[in-house]
Amino acid sequence: MIILNQLSEIVFIILILSMRILVTGSKGQLGNEIRELATEYPGFDFLYTDIDELDITDRHRTNEFVTSCRPQFIINCAAYTSVDKAESDTSAAFLVNAAAVENLAISANLINALIIHISTDYVFDGASYIPYNESDIRNPQSVYGKSKLAGEDAVQKYAGKGIILRTSWLYSPFGNNFVKTILKYGTEKRELNVVFDQVGSPTYAKDLAKAILDILPMSGKRSGTDVFHYSNEGVASWYDFARTIISFSGVNCEIKPILTRDYQLPAPRPCYSVFDKTKIKETFKIKIPYWSDSVKDCINRLNGMNGFD
Repeated sequence: MIILNQLSEIVFIILILSMRILVTGSKGQLGNEIRELATEYPGFDFLYTDIDELDITDRHRTNEFVTSCRPQFIINCAAYTSVDKAESDTSAAFLVNAAAVENLAISANLINALIIHISTDYVFDGASYIPYNESDIRNPQSVYGKSKLAGEDAVQKYAGKGIILRTSWLYSPFGNNFVKTILKYGTEKRELNVVFDQVGSPTYAKDLAKAILDILPMSGKRSGTDVFHYSNEGVASWYDFARTIISFSGVNCEIKPILTRDYQLPAPRPCYSVFDKTKIKETFKIKIPYWSDSVKDCINRLNGMNGFD
C-alpha cells in the first residue's frame, strides 16, 4: 500500500511538471496577475500570448498555434471589456467575447486540452436578491453581457472539456478598473458621487489568478464543461467599495452616495451581482479572501509601484 501511494505521488508530480499552460490576453488584469504568480508554480510551463503573438479572432491562426504548442490547459483571459462602448460597437464585442472564444474552444478540443474561460456577472439581469448559483437563468441586459453569454455557449458547445468561471467587479494594480479610477479622481477632486443601489462582490484579480492556478492540477482529468462562480467573500455596493478604497489609500476625498438613476450610462448594470460560491469551494477546497482585505493588498501594491496612475 505504501509503495502504491508513493507511486501515485510520483505520477502526480510528473503530471504537474509536464503541465503546459497557454494564457491568452496575458497583458490584461488577470493575465498580468498570472504572470506575477508564475514563480510560485515552478512546475508549470507558461506560454503567454496577447494579440501581438496570437490573434484569437483568426480561426486558422488559432488552430495552427494551439496544435503546434499543444498545451494541456488554455486560460482565456482575453476579453472585450468596454461595457458602455459595446452598446454601439456590437460587432467588436461579439468578435472577441464570442467568435474568438469559439475558435479557442474548437482548437482546445482538437488536442484534448481543457479550456478555462472567464465570464461575468453581466450574464444575469441582476433582478434577484438571492446570490446567483451556476444554474440560475441567464438574462443579460447589455450588449456586453449578451456577448459574454455567447462566449459561454461557445465553450459549452465546442470544447471537449472546459471550465467557465464567472466573476464580478474585477480590479488589480494593472489596466483600467474601479480601484484605479477612484484613486485617480480622488486625488483630483474633493468629492465623488458613487452609486449605492448596485450591490455585488469586488474581485481581486490576484485572488482569482491564484484560484485558477490552484485548481489546474485537479482539473486535468475532467470531462465535459462545468460552470463555477468566483468572487471575493462578502458583499458591497459601489459606494461601499469606493469608501474602502479611499480609506485605505489615505486620499482626502469625500464619497457621496447617489442612485443609479442619477448617474446614467449607455449600458445597464445588474443591480444585484452577488454569487453563491459554494460549488467552487466544495469542489476544489479553496479558501476565498474577504473583499476589503484584498482591496488593502491592492492599494499597498499600488503604493509600491508607481502610485495611483
